[in-house]
Amino acid sequence: MARMTCEILAFILTISGWVLVCSTLPTDYWKVSSIDGTVITTATFWSNLWKTCVTDSTGVSNCKDFPSMLALDGYIQACRGLMIAAVSLGFFGAIFALVGMKCTKIGGSDSSKAKITCFAGIVFILCGLCAMSGVSLYAHRITSEFFDPTFLEQKYELGAALFIGWGGSSLCLIGGVAFCFSMVEEGGSPRTIYSYNGATSVISSRKKGPTSSADRKPGRGLPRHFDKNAYV
Repeated sequence: MARMTCEILAFILTISGWVLVCSTLPTDYWKVSSIDGTVITTATFWSNLWKTCVTDSTGVSNCKDFPSMLALDGYIQACRGLMIAAVSLGFFGAIFALVGMKCTKIGGSDSSKAKITCFAGIVFILCGLCAMSGVSLYAHRITSEFFDPTFLEQKYELGAALFIGWGGSSLCLIGGVAFCFSMVEEGGSPRTIYSYNGATSVISSRKKGPTSSADRKPGRGLPRHFDKNAYV
């Protein structure tokens, strides 16, 4: 019962984290132009892994997709690869988790299902690490440019997609560890159960020779009745 509860909780955490990680890819605001030190703001610049946009004071946005993948900065290409890898790993981790969970009817014996569950936990841990690395790499580039006094171009701040990615990757890591922990609980030594069958009266086994009715004395041939608290 404890293992099943742990697996259900881990499955909810990992699926929620995977959905959040997937939602970061189409999210627009990975970085937003900073208004620090600007008196009059006429436009807001923002971008993600696929395009860069500008929104004027009237609310009209003009976006431009990145023209070439090979001409992109290295950190954007690395973030793309890490986030796509995280989404793929989360998908396969969800399949392994459904097969290995104790509450499902597929996957074989309990020992084999426990191994599949542990493997699903490792996959989700890798998913969380990939997503955490991609989001942190993008955030590191933004912060390094923001605090660099020699950087004279437009400076940006952290967008909402980065915080969503951090939250989703954290849930994947916690859920993956919980999946592995459920196998540790299953692999523990079984508890020995002792049952009490009550006290057993022991009657001394004396060999008695055959006696006739004539040899019997009054009172000796009658069976003896012992009290329940008397033991021999």
